[in-house]
Amino acid sequence: MNSNPGILKRIWSFFSRPSAKYSILAISVVGFVFGIIFWGGFHTGLEMTNTLEFCTTCHEMRDNVYQEYKQTIHFSNRTGVRAICSDCHVPREWGPKMIRKMQASFEIWGKLTGDVDTKEKFEAKRIKLATEEWARMKANGSQECRNCHNFDAMSADLQKQLPYKKHMAAKEAGQTCIDCHKGIAHHLPKEYHDPDED
Repeated sequence: MNSNPGILKRIWSFFSRPSAKYSILAISVVGFVFGIIFWGGFHTGLEMTNTLEFCTTCHEMRDNVYQEYKQTIHFSNRTGVRAICSDCHVPREWGPKMIRKMQASFEIWGKLTGDVDTKEKFEAKRIKLATEEWARMKANGSQECRNCHNFDAMSADLQKQLPYKKHMAAKEAGQTCIDCHKGIAHHLPKEYHDPDED
């Protein structure tokens, strides 16, 4: 038991003393190359978790929200542009993307514990899950939506007049996409009540 501090001291001493064999340049170059390899591997792994195939590997996603999404314009439309899970649920900017990925890693707990492993359990939690996602999107100004949709790029000539007027009114009011477009890619929870219906 007493040998552990000695081993740790020897390891620390080895890594903290100057090298007699290798130049600082050689060590820097090797560190740089390993850094690039690490970053490339990390980035590749991160991007693999942003694919539709990855998102639908667990049956909770594949059997519930993925089936709903396949019936929407984000999945199939006249232009052939498809928005996948990560387009709507993962920010593109590096910092916010890392924060979202860390949050998602905690969501794996629901998978491991069987929290939402049946359609009934998923439906029972849908309002909580949806509300959390709507709050996240509201807080970032629906950034993921605005990666593709932009008020300033909307054409009064090409868009129908009623939606165009509503979009321009939303822009003037400082609203964000999620204020009006809840349920655009997934079913609304049964418990959801639209305040505009009052």
